[in-house]
Amino acid sequence: MHRVGTPLLEPNAFIPVDLRAQFGDIDIYPFDQLLRGRIRPGMRIFDAGWGEGRNLGYLLRAGYDVSGADADADSITSIRRMAAALAPHLPAGNFRSEQLERTTFPDSSAAVVLSSAVLHFAQNDAHFDAMLQGMWRILKPEGLFFCRLASSIGMKHQVEPISGRRCRLPDGSERYLVDEQLLLEKTDALGRNGSIP
Repeated sequence: MHRVGTPLLEPNAFIPVDLRAQFGDIDIYPFDQLLRGRIRPGMRIFDAGWGEGRNLGYLLRAGYDVSGADADADSITSIRRMAAALAPHLPAGNFRSEQLERTTFPDSSAAVVLSSAVLHFAQNDAHFDAMLQGMWRILKPEGLFFCRLASSIGMKHQVEPISGRRCRLPDGSERYLVDEQLLLEKTDALGRNGSIP
């Protein structure tokens, strides 16, 4: 029995917790947004390009209203299977095999758009703009657009230009790289009129 005024645990006691069982393989950056309360229960979340679904497991288990699109048609089966197991109340149609620039989700339908490691797969400037505009269209006014992407910031001299903003990174991968100026221009354009000229 616990007496009032005595600690429940010894100082510095280790409590074993299986974090992977609780949170899955969620990226640290969206996890940080959850911890800060910027992504809250009740918000509709759109996962733009879920890949292997690393950010979906926790959100589905926690009861979030999740939808998403990914260009890889092969991943749709595994994501729908995951959603059926973790959130059977969500319709299979919440997860679609579509290009982000041509997704069929309605305008202003998500309070949060997660774009984690997606935009750097753009082939060129026009493709980048189309993908960005496709995701922005889905976001509700005053919603949270969370975007993580590759940039040349801090490593400009370590990348090899291929064509336009497409570059070869030190690890040998090819990515579309943004820089600070482009990020500021796109942010300003979207903030001003909600579209990219």
